[in-house]
Amino acid sequence: MSRKHVATYLNDHLAGSQAALEILDHLESSHGSGTVGEVAMRLRTEIIDERKVIKSLLDQLDASASVPRRVAGWLSEKALELKLIADDPGDGYLRLLEAVEALKLGVHGKLGLWEALQASEDIMPVLATVEYQPLIRQAEAQETLLESVRLEAARSAFADSK
Repeated sequence: MSRKHVATYLNDHLAGSQAALEILDHLESSHGSGTVGEVAMRLRTEIIDERKVIKSLLDQLDASASVPRRVAGWLSEKALELKLIADDPGDGYLRLLEAVEALKLGVHGKLGLWEALQASEDIMPVLATVEYQPLIRQAEAQETLLESVRLEAARSAFADSK
């Protein structure tokens, strides 16, 4: 496996995690006092810790965080934010549903990251410096948690408002 390919892959996920943190910022400011805000704060802490793992791997690969990818992640999140505002200008349950779905898709991708790195650790020793099972279990727990919030948001978004 090419070190450059691994660095690119890690940078893509680092950019995605930055977009997730931006979404979580919005969720915390909109829903800070309730369950959604608590979930957002928990995920924020976990994602910040996961970013440290990715940055450590990049350091070990003598690769730096990619500014263009970081900007692309930021722009993607801003595009999502505009879409969510257009779909639900009142910052209601549809916006929450779609934001949580975007987070859940990102977490699923992150789960794939940890699994791919674990599957490759025998061919690239630097990848063997991380314990992936706790990260995999954490991503699975994040998916479960987000699914609970997502389904509740869907019920509220789709409820008859008569």
